[in-house]
Amino acid sequence: MSRPITIVTGQWGDMPLEKLARMMSEFGYEGLELGGSHFDITRGAQDGKYCDGILALLDRYNLRVWAISGHIVGQQVCDPNDCRSDAFAPPELAGKPQEKRKWAVATMKDAARAARNLGIEIVTGFVGSSIWHLIYGWPPVSEEMIEHGFRYFAEMWNPIFDVFDECGVKFALEVHPTEIAFDAITTKRAMEAVGRREAFGINFDPSHLQWQMVKPAQFILEFPDRIYHVHIKDAALQLTGRNSILGSHLSFGSAERGWDFRSLGHGDVNFEEIIRALNHINYQGPLSVEWEDCGMEREYGAKEALEFVKKINFEPSQIVFDSAFGK
Repeated sequence: MSRPITIVTGQWGDMPLEKLARMMSEFGYEGLELGGSHFDITRGAQDGKYCDGILALLDRYNLRVWAISGHIVGQQVCDPNDCRSDAFAPPELAGKPQEKRKWAVATMKDAARAARNLGIEIVTGFVGSSIWHLIYGWPPVSEEMIEHGFRYFAEMWNPIFDVFDECGVKFALEVHPTEIAFDAITTKRAMEAVGRREAFGINFDPSHLQWQMVKPAQFILEFPDRIYHVHIKDAALQLTGRNSILGSHLSFGSAERGWDFRSLGHGDVNFEEIIRALNHINYQGPLSVEWEDCGMEREYGAKEALEFVKKINFEPSQIVFDSAFGK
């Protein structure tokens, strides 16, 4: 049985869930990765009937849910929480970084409970980072400052992971710049910081690795037991000799950016190598399309992306091709 193909709902937040479900079902998707305006985490944790209603709605359109997103909430657990995240929390918490943090911790605990009420095992998301701004070492950054950042991550997230354990749910971090883990080295360090507990794993997204020049397929092979969920998203370098991979403070979609996200098959990601690596580790979960391309109409892109994933979603061989010669 091939892996199910789903789509992240966050980029469709302006569309009511039922309309979105109908559309994606007609396109041929098998499920939705619910997030943003399409799923109320706290209500989902407190009201089983609300979750039953969500599942019934999806079932009407022959859709399932394998994961919910906690990205914008989880970010606020370790982020400095300046004005950029004010829109991600209740309005009354605007300008109050510690209050936003407390709300985020409580809500991420609720995410585990909501996932349990939905009958699923994965919450994807971000964790934030108190040390991302120290990415370049000037003024000089001491090792103790970096170590403190990883300790702080463990201090803030271990109590959340305790609730995930209680609920039988796992958290899948989208390894990503601005997070405590953004490449293989920092991912390993983050796992060690929390004692490699099983509640903490990876939402593999090759696009964020690609533009950093980290090899996505190699990343999979380095963490074979921790790939809990997979995003399928493309990215392309657009280096001209006058820009850089740091983005130049330009918005996504700018022709002058050194890199940008692309619809599937229109960037630099080698998806065949990724599928082979996923086959190697026996990943059987969903391939969740996260569609982000400022240069393409999104409905066209979502339909094209689905067909692209269908073509690459091959299963491993069940035989060795030359086994017959051994008989």
